[in-house]
Amino acid sequence: MRGAHAGQGAPAAAHRRARSLALLPVLSAALAACGPPASAADLLLLHGHIYTGAARAPWAEALAVTGARIEAVGSDAQLQSRRHRGTRVIDLQGRTVIPGIIDPHIHVWLGALALHGLNLSTAEASITPDKPQLLIGRLRAYAAEHPQDALLFARADFSTMPPYSPTHELLDQAVADRPVIVHNISEHAMWLNARALALAGITEAPLADPVEERNVVRDAGGHPTGIVIEGGMEAVERVVRRTLPVEAQLAMLRAALHALNGYGITSVVNASGDLEEIRLYAALRDRGELTVRTRTAFGAVSVPHRLTPQFVAELEEARTRYHDEWVSANLVKFFADGFTGLLPPLVYRPEEFRALVIELDRRGFQLMTHATRFDSVTMVLDAYEAAERSNGARDRRLRIEHSTSVRPQDIARYAPLGVINVTSPGFCCGESGTNADPKEPTPSDQWQTFLKDGAVLAFSSDWPCFWPANPFLSIQEAVTREIWHSDDTAGVIDLPLDGAWQAGARPTGKFYTPEQRVTVRQAIDAYTRAAAYSEFAESRLGTLESGKLADLAVLSQDVFSVPAARIGATEVLLTVVGGRIVHEVAPL
Repeated sequence: MRGAHAGQGAPAAAHRRARSLALLPVLSAALAACGPPASAADLLLLHGHIYTGAARAPWAEALAVTGARIEAVGSDAQLQSRRHRGTRVIDLQGRTVIPGIIDPHIHVWLGALALHGLNLSTAEASITPDKPQLLIGRLRAYAAEHPQDALLFARADFSTMPPYSPTHELLDQAVADRPVIVHNISEHAMWLNARALALAGITEAPLADPVEERNVVRDAGGHPTGIVIEGGMEAVERVVRRTLPVEAQLAMLRAALHALNGYGITSVVNASGDLEEIRLYAALRDRGELTVRTRTAFGAVSVPHRLTPQFVAELEEARTRYHDEWVSANLVKFFADGFTGLLPPLVYRPEEFRALVIELDRRGFQLMTHATRFDSVTMVLDAYEAAERSNGARDRRLRIEHSTSVRPQDIARYAPLGVINVTSPGFCCGESGTNADPKEPTPSDQWQTFLKDGAVLAFSSDWPCFWPANPFLSIQEAVTREIWHSDDTAGVIDLPLDGAWQAGARPTGKFYTPEQRVTVRQAIDAYTRAAAYSEFAESRLGTLESGKLADLAVLSQDVFSVPAARIGATEVLLTVVGGRIVHEVAPL
């Protein structure tokens, strides 16, 4: 009986299993339609034109944020159920949303000083030493408005080499009782009054550090003229840090970071810095006042690295202690060349540079190198290639900053070596591009060539060199490549820096190598996806996808459809960093 029962029961059981299997597709479809139980969103964006940047689903209508992360992206119908009591719902009314802008090459500390100080080089006009009385008047007025400032800062266009460079006497006429430090817009030179020279210890006696001394401009009698360039600026930077109280430094950084939020910037890579600066960001993080994610490279403008025990110890402390979502390090910045004079000065001998690159790569640091000359780009690529041969294959994400002047044979080396081109489109388009030699036949800033060769292209502002850090100005220039020219800086003898919206420059209606233009989408990807990749952050930043950090910007207009000449007029209405609204023009 037991055998008969078993035999009779087997067909019935098989029938039940078959019926269940037949129902599975129906049940699966029903579950898919319902989705998992919707959790309560803290922030719900509906009715939008959302560019996610994700390859599989680049566009969406709605986005839900819970805590610091994106919980869901999809249609209004799919996400409506996540609205609960306590959810802030924003009706985008069709407005465009993009991933938070990641500026992968910026100088936040220098920008903070410039933002606090007097800006003599703006989109409207540039007040140069060729207008001495106007310059003196502006400096005197600024000094009177800031009676408590122990140091006075300014930003200006001026020639850096005699006989065209200004001297301290002109600044002394403006302010004689306090140090005045005028940063060249390139951030590769400073112009000091007599008080600032004395404070920095720049006298008739040579400086102890030969690199610094070599970059102090002196007259035939050995007297400092007031101009320091390249590595000589470190003598000034040290006394600035010692003179400014820590709370004053933190206040300047807070103001700078909020200014960046106003342009939709949610993350940055500091292209110069040290352990002391990283500690300032950590202090703001610990107070809950850090509104931009920071990754900071060790490096000072045109100062050659020396692997001293102290430098190595600080590198190790930075990467061991600072590696969270807000403050991180493990990045070293080299300067292969500078940016003063008609031909930027070299900082290293090739063999010296190669040895440093190989050793720091062996220790596991990511490396980035400023290179603006054709030959220095070749030197950097050679050193990177030597590091891979010496230390073996791995995911290095080596970077070359600017990559403006690059020979075709070197462009072809970027992708195979995995080298990322991080560049600033705001400066691309003078009459001869960014080439120092107007007769140079090789065009500069060959973005489409890099992309077609498979290289990663990331866009940056290089703020405060480009002013302001507004990415939409840069995106417009990347899309148009219009040539800009400034009559105000015609007397400045130096490398061409007639950037878009810079130093009183005006658009000319002419275009520089328009075949190298990028699309709006390519430009935004360069400021988001590629920028995230450049700092090993693509798993959490750069696109708007479920599980990633909720960093985004709501725009005043659709940059994907407006005429290219209007992209720069885009305003950011709302900036969110880690689910927190850090900038809002008006409640949406």
